[in-house]
Amino acid sequence: LQASNVYRDLLKSVNKHIGKEGYKKHFGDYITQEFRENCNVLDRSSVLQKLKLARDYTFLFNSVQHHKGLRFSYNLAVDRSEEMKRILGKSAASVGLQLPEAYQA
Repeated sequence: LQASNVYRDLLKSVNKHIGKEGYKKHFGDYITQEFRENCNVLDRSSVLQKLKLARDYTFLFNSVQHHKGLRFSYNLAVDRSEEMKRILGKSAASVGLQLPEAYQA
């Protein structure tokens, strides 16, 4: 049960922060392949080591993305129109609406 949670979290993080477009699909495929190849490993220390590595990668992806967001938000000299479009788009999508035409690209 723990391995499935680690696997799910890692795939969610990769899909969210790296993407799931066709040319980036190999990241998710590699993760799936590694988990399938190691699902029958009986050495407990090896399994725990691989799960820790997967958790560390999940933490790394999430932390890098959070750090990039913080750096971007603290830079006052940057044009924030793209950031505002993204934020407004997320807000509108969360309630099932689209952005106003003034913000559409």
